[in-house]
Amino acid sequence: MENRDFIITSSQAWDIAIGSTIKSTALEIAKKNRVLFISTPLDIASRVRNALSSQKNNTYEFRRRMDVLEGKASPLRRINENLWILDCPFTLLSVNKLPAQLFDFFNRINNRKMGKWILEQATQLGFKNYIHLIDTDLFRSRYLKEYIHPAISIYYRRDFVVGFPYWQKHGPRAEEALVRESDIVLANSSYFAEQLRPMNPNTYVLNTGVNLELYEASKSWSKPTDMERIPSPIIGYTGAILESRLNSALIYEVTRQLPQFSFVFVGPEDEHFHQHALHQQENTYFLGSKDIAELPQYIQYFDVCINPQAVNPITDGNYPLKIDEYLAMGKPVVATSTHTMRDVFTGYTYLATGKNEWISALYESLKEIGDKELKEKRIAFAHTHSWGHSVNSIYQAIEETEKQRRI
Repeated sequence: MENRDFIITSSQAWDIAIGSTIKSTALEIAKKNRVLFISTPLDIASRVRNALSSQKNNTYEFRRRMDVLEGKASPLRRINENLWILDCPFTLLSVNKLPAQLFDFFNRINNRKMGKWILEQATQLGFKNYIHLIDTDLFRSRYLKEYIHPAISIYYRRDFVVGFPYWQKHGPRAEEALVRESDIVLANSSYFAEQLRPMNPNTYVLNTGVNLELYEASKSWSKPTDMERIPSPIIGYTGAILESRLNSALIYEVTRQLPQFSFVFVGPEDEHFHQHALHQQENTYFLGSKDIAELPQYIQYFDVCINPQAVNPITDGNYPLKIDEYLAMGKPVVATSTHTMRDVFTGYTYLATGKNEWISALYESLKEIGDKELKEKRIAFAHTHSWGHSVNSIYQAIEETEKQRRI
């Protein structure tokens, strides 16, 4: 698909500090099509909360949006020939705590305000017959189809956001409406697709892509300085270290049972992990947040990569992008056995549930170090999950929908 116009609204702002599936998707689409990415606007409560926080906690993401609100920065940025980022020079009403009827009323006002702004800017850019991709933006995009009139509307469940407390009050109802009213529904796992297809038969599974240029096993990096004194074998994890995602009790038991192994965690921690007894263990290392471009450097010096997920509605159907990143680097992988891991990664990873299975799997995975054939097998599999492959699946869904309309 080429020379089409896309508008993307997301639950994530463009300037977030961590890696982003929707940003990578937008960049891939923009290789052959024009894209207007709407950076998530601040609501009044978020603006006040961030303004009152200490300066060190005010992220670039927040400061950028404040600069736009205060007229210090242009709301429209051009990232490359085909990609524009649009910030909103206004705040939205904070509606999440309102009862349902008031929530719907004021959320529609927010949507109308956003829709008018998007339509104005898209018209100035000459966007026509655009495709609207909604990336789990349940509230701010709930009524946008009515206000920006896309040629095709797509809802993308990239994550089970309604499992998080913030979304539980109004999220399930808003998501169901978006699923039913969208022309196409994308789900990043078969587990999610099975949940959504009864509400919209035009539902497709969209596996996440991996940045193959960044995670390139043939490249050589120097060992990070904060890993120089960590003894092998090194069992490593990269990504957000969150109670909702990772099984801290399992990690604690496994690390205690394997004192001869070094367990390295690279990524930002939530308060649960920051205060956890894991920090007192001599064989467990928390190295903090790193720039995305640095992550392959760390993975290269892991002997085995892990994803010790908690199993819950948020994680069971989630597509763990980090697994593709690990495999693209050719590393043996041990991960918790979730629906998506069993569905997609069986045969390329060791899957485990309890402590004993995890310990056994780690021992088995260490035996694969130096096996060039298995390494190449992992890399080849990861290369079937490129961003190009992922976005082509979106194009196929659009083309099929347009074909059905012509019949």
